Amino acid sequence: MMNRLPALRGERGLTQADLADALNVSRQTVNAIETGRYDPSLPLAFAIARFFNRTIEEIFQAQA
Repeated sequence: MMNRLPALRGERGLTQADLADALNVSRQTVNAIETGRYDPSLPLAFAIARFFNRTIEEIFQAQA
């Protein structure tokens, strides 16, 4: 799954650790999501969307 997390995080000047703390997950989880090695659970995807004030569709896209 492709996502815009690195760009959105960069726009806010956040590190992976900062985002992980805000979402109550590990930095490794944020890294795995950003690199496409892990697809977030639906509750986590909603939490990420709320954090960035975006829709899930604006952040995550299925790979073709």
